[in-house]
Amino acid sequence: MAKTGGLGDDLYVAGFHIGGDIQSLTANGGPNNQLDVTDITQSAHARLGGQRTGAIKVVAYHDPALGAAHAAFAPLPTSDQIITYLRGQTLGGPAASCNAKELNYDATRAADGMLTFATDEESNGFGLEWGIQLTADPRTDASATTGAFFDLGAAGPGFGAQAYLHLVSLGSGSVDVVIQHATTSGGSYTTLIDFGAQSVAPVAVRGTAAGAVNEFLKVTTTGVFTNAVFFVQFCLNPVAVVF
Repeated sequence: MAKTGGLGDDLYVAGFHIGGDIQSLTANGGPNNQLDVTDITQSAHARLGGQRTGAIKVVAYHDPALGAAHAAFAPLPTSDQIITYLRGQTLGGPAASCNAKELNYDATRAADGMLTFATDEESNGFGLEWGIQLTADPRTDASATTGAFFDLGAAGPGFGAQAYLHLVSLGSGSVDVVIQHATTSGGSYTTLIDFGAQSVAPVAVRGTAAGAVNEFLKVTTTGVFTNAVFFVQFCLNPVAVVF
């Protein structure tokens, strides 16, 4: 077993690529809430699985540059935003995403002058989802591109999948990022998840697919555009999932 530490990690928020501004990850979890259904005949707790939840919490350095941490967190948006943590920066490596509400952006100025901001992202609508990094961190397509295949090792069990796109920047035009799948690496690839045409960046999108997921995946870009910089996470469901 190859054990790893937390060196070389990364972070995206709502399309902002800001891992270089993050001091620490203070929480990254997605427990199921438990319903206590213990009755008077039992000598130990009885519990049922309840609603899914999740949170990603980070401490950021103050970076007021365009596209950096302050621009990502300071607006405190009331709408949902997607936050994604990358364990390492390797194709196929682990990543966790959360469709979340940003609860706070709290400053701390230490006696030595260090200025940091703590922010909590609490899940909304879905729990935190672990998956894999399906593109380089990040990938840049100068124009419409068919990516190399990625081998999942086996076809999915038939419970569908979710995926997350962070479009960091776009030179011009409109780009559509699509995850395709096939039964063999050189086979006929069909659309699994289509994130839709995007003409504004930064932006993040969650996509879903039901049913079968084939063993081989490709991330392709279509449309008329220049210099799309983006990252994709893929989450295969090993069991049936209800949101």
